[in-house]
Amino acid sequence: MSVQVEQAHVDEVGRMLADGSRPLTERFRALFTLRNLGGRAAVDWIAQAFEDPSALLKHELAYCLGQMQDPYAIPALIRVLKDKGQEAMVRHEAGEALGAIGSAEVLDVLEEYAQDDSVEVAETCELAVQRIRWLKSKQSEEENLGPNPYSSVDPAPPAPAMEVSELRTVLLDETLPLFARYRAMFTLRNRGGQDAVLALAEGLKCNSALFRHEVAYVLGQIQHKACVPQLIQALERKDENPMVRHECAEALGSIAEDACTDVLQKYASDQERVVRESCEVALDMLNYENSQQFQYADGLSKVQTEGQIENIV
Repeated sequence: MSVQVEQAHVDEVGRMLADGSRPLTERFRALFTLRNLGGRAAVDWIAQAFEDPSALLKHELAYCLGQMQDPYAIPALIRVLKDKGQEAMVRHEAGEALGAIGSAEVLDVLEEYAQDDSVEVAETCELAVQRIRWLKSKQSEEENLGPNPYSSVDPAPPAPAMEVSELRTVLLDETLPLFARYRAMFTLRNRGGQDAVLALAEGLKCNSALFRHEVAYVLGQIQHKACVPQLIQALERKDENPMVRHECAEALGSIAEDACTDVLQKYASDQERVVRESCEVALDMLNYENSQQFQYADGLSKVQTEGQIENIV
């Protein structure tokens, strides 16, 4: 949802995002502020930040552009997807964002990169193709899928209603297409409750790193403490794909239990930069969840406060 705001304020938040001397936590909050503001100026500021050395930040840039669903972002996302110099987790998120925007004009490029050397990029682009084709089909009009309580734009629609046990079977069946398993995943997420959460947590041991990363993401959305042990185990596996470990860290920050704080502090000095930075951001999110702050995306209030201080000085 975009918000009407003065261009000068958008630019101030954009400069906060672009300022590599600022703490990463502040830049994340600025990014999510721009996502909420929307508009071409916000897209331009986000797109400019793809030159940053932080893979975590660039991954989140692409995620936010996808959630904004503004076709104006398509050229920037295609450039990132095609750039083999970008980390796989960044290119994957650019492919997912193109699928989130949902324009048929990107089908050719997504089909091309569904054959990418990076498994995570290839699987993501195939999912994005399937999502766009589903959106354009009569099936999307005929299926009664119910509301998404998280208001997120997901890489696959939920599956039609089934029992948790049936959804678990689909989720964990690695002979099925990834798109079908993702659909079961999002139905379990929307269903919620401990049984659904524990079924989802079993997916953290499936073969696809992309799939494990998405499971961790939805567990973070649900914020149910029943999955904390499984998320900690995945974060602690040093041979786990960093993309998965990063998403587990952020999920733990969202759940915000005491046990989450301890493990995030421990891995805030991990050898993997993306894991270290994810723990830093997750601790900030955890503090937010346990605070009385009005909103996480507080970039506007931040620049307004700084402006008042400068005026006083």
